[in-house]
Amino acid sequence: MQMENVYTLEEFQSKISGTDIVVVYYSNDACNVCKIIKPKLLDLLNSEFPAAKSIYIDTEKSPMISGQYRVFAIPTIDIYVMGKEHVRFSRNVVMHEFEAAVRKPYDMLIT
Repeated sequence: MQMENVYTLEEFQSKISGTDIVVVYYSNDACNVCKIIKPKLLDLLNSEFPAAKSIYIDTEKSPMISGQYRVFAIPTIDIYVMGKEHVRFSRNVVMHEFEAAVRKPYDMLIT
């Protein structure tokens, strides 16, 4: 599974409201830390949470989305459960904490 690139606010709102669990990754090409985290995040999603939808937001190409959702630092990872923000990780992302945050709603809704 690859992350789906989303560029408009309308498309973004449609994606998060129409799916049980959505992981949103905010980044841009200038963020070197983000380039390291993204493949690890994809590996984890593919192996542990294959039914979760993943979206990529480039904060430079889509400033309306990052502004509307108050994303002021990158990398930022939001987890949406049934259209509502469940948890946010920003700047310092610890993968095992992220996994634990996704595990509970994923197990309740998907498995």
